[in-house]
Amino acid sequence: MMNKVNSNKPKHWSLLAERGSYWGIYFLLKVNQYFGRWLFRLFIWPIVFYFFVTGRTSRRASMTFLQKVYQQPGQTVFADKPGYWQSFKHFISFAESALDKIDGWSGKLQNQDILYHNKDIYDELVKHRRGAVFIGSHLGNLEVCRALNKHSNTRVNVMVFTHHAVEFNRILKKIDPKMDVNLIQVTEVSADLAIRLKQRLDDGEHIVIAADRTSASSFGRVSKVDFLGETACISQGPFILASLMDCPVYMMFCFKANKGANKGFEMMFDTFEQPFQCPRKQRQQMLQQQITRYVERLSFYCLKYPYQWYNFFDFWLDDADVQREQQREQQHQQPEQTKTKNQPDDKLKES
Repeated sequence: MMNKVNSNKPKHWSLLAERGSYWGIYFLLKVNQYFGRWLFRLFIWPIVFYFFVTGRTSRRASMTFLQKVYQQPGQTVFADKPGYWQSFKHFISFAESALDKIDGWSGKLQNQDILYHNKDIYDELVKHRRGAVFIGSHLGNLEVCRALNKHSNTRVNVMVFTHHAVEFNRILKKIDPKMDVNLIQVTEVSADLAIRLKQRLDDGEHIVIAADRTSASSFGRVSKVDFLGETACISQGPFILASLMDCPVYMMFCFKANKGANKGFEMMFDTFEQPFQCPRKQRQQMLQQQITRYVERLSFYCLKYPYQWYNFFDFWLDDADVQREQQREQQHQQPEQTKTKNQPDDKLKES
């Protein structure tokens, strides 16, 4: 018999519906395609304002994050405590990031549009046609890395853990069928997935994984680390997967440059201080070290680009205290199973 599910638990990020209809998004992207960003912005401001006013959970998450950044020593973005106006700007930044995704996937971004940091790391991989895993995040816009496809003739694959990203990229393909969108949709990390990724890496391709969201299917496989002054749960899955690939592993962050910069975007390549390959008995220690290093760099860039943080949920919830899809299914089934308390039930007999 299934245990009773606590319906008062906050929802896992994967259960938070992304608001906005297929045709609404399609219309806005068409506006941008034919008339440019000036008219897109004319449409998007009132739409974003509506979602800002009605989206209590996202608005609260935005305010919490921006205020945590404000409290950090060394941050220079906020002179005063962020309020509703700063949070609204945060929402606007997220809306405009959709256009940056299009520029990345469509090949519009040129080398001269991007300021690279530590690009010698990437150039060395391309020179020797060596596959690699890049750990990224939902800070900034990983789709900018798609520009590397065009300028290095190396295939870059982006792993996504939610159907929302797949739906958005289906819209992109509808707008431009020639758009080369290399997405690997993942529901869970499995042996089959590892084999498929290993094949691509052996062919000299690169895999990009966002590691700042916990698993949508299971809890417990996380490391707890300090992030902006409070403990956060970071999924071990991407790091375990990277360690199994027997290839170089780096960090990659892509940002829209702040005003006054000479380039439109910045792309950072960062290294891990310790190797990913280690004896099995040392794996937990290795994972903790790599995740700590990753979160240190993530925190550093959060202070520089806070408006490009696109996790609009409570990032500091304990991973064991959120409701996932499987738990929601159990909750839905619970009344049907308990209503026949004193009578045999074929479904209960099978379980």
